[in-house]
Amino acid sequence: MGLRFIFMLTRNDRTVVDASEQLKTALNLGVRHIGFKDIGLPIDRLKVLNQVIKADGATSYLEVVSLDPESEIVSAKAAAEIGVDILLGGTRVDDVLPIVADTGIQYFPFPGRITGHPSVLEGSIEEIVNSAKALTAREGVHGLDLLAYRSKEDVPALIKAVCAAVSKPVYVAGSIDTPEQIAILKEAGAAGFTIGTAALDGKYPADDKDVARQLGAIIRDVAVLNRHLSPFHKKNLTSSFGRFNDTWSPKIAGQINDMQIKLAKFSGEFIWRFHKREDELFFVHKGRLLMKFRDRDEIIEAGEFIVVPHGVEHCPVALDDTCEVVLLEPGTAAANTGTAHIP
Repeated sequence: MGLRFIFMLTRNDRTVVDASEQLKTALNLGVRHIGFKDIGLPIDRLKVLNQVIKADGATSYLEVVSLDPESEIVSAKAAAEIGVDILLGGTRVDDVLPIVADTGIQYFPFPGRITGHPSVLEGSIEEIVNSAKALTAREGVHGLDLLAYRSKEDVPALIKAVCAAVSKPVYVAGSIDTPEQIAILKEAGAAGFTIGTAALDGKYPADDKDVARQLGAIIRDVAVLNRHLSPFHKKNLTSSFGRFNDTWSPKIAGQINDMQIKLAKFSGEFIWRFHKREDELFFVHKGRLLMKFRDRDEIIEAGEFIVVPHGVEHCPVALDDTCEVVLLEPGTAAANTGTAHIP
């Protein structure tokens, strides 16, 4: 699983009043993990946010920022009532676990000592690691919400130590607002991270400060780290066919999984042949192709294609001077399909 970006509809640990509009922007951009706090909006509006998130197929998160036992219990009950997928934050595991048990909610509490509002992570790396170990040893704790960027400790060392010490996923939070910070937590082994205020206030490095551009920049940077960017660009068939002249010698133009896309020029008649295991598709780009079978002949015009199943004898014939054909077949097809590549 790649690094997970969780967009928080929050500013300074409070759900923003225009959360519905910001949610719409995020969903339109394809953000799949979206959260909010239990503070800032009434619970009925939080329920609506959650319904919209889940209706779009995204995962919903509620992060607890309460500092006293009573408020944290109220927050956990709110998470259960709202029906979020994941509960982030909080430190009172003994109080929360009975509330979220049997609800299907995954629970990611804070390791270490949490103080203040906005929350701050206190304690040494060793203390935080020990806390992380104790928490993840508990049944019903699915991972951790690490406020690494609100710690005075060496942040990369802290994240790396916590991730190395536990076998459950660690999400990193705490005022993340640069691609360098995201790269650090990825390198340290974190499973995901949250960003809220930085995107809403236009602090993340992007072409513009509006939320759509901010989120787009974050999504792009995460895609780079996860190696989810495509190296491929479009290809023009006419220009690709113009790069070679030899006939009956297909050129590899691309590959989809185990299937190769090949370009070939046919002239005259080939030989009767068949493939023992591979089916083959012939798409005519230019000219006309006659495909002889033992029981019939088929004429394939430009813009048409035909599939030849494995084991079926066939003989391709170019009816015009030169017929340009796109082939789709497994890379294991017979050697006479060629091995040259088209750049």
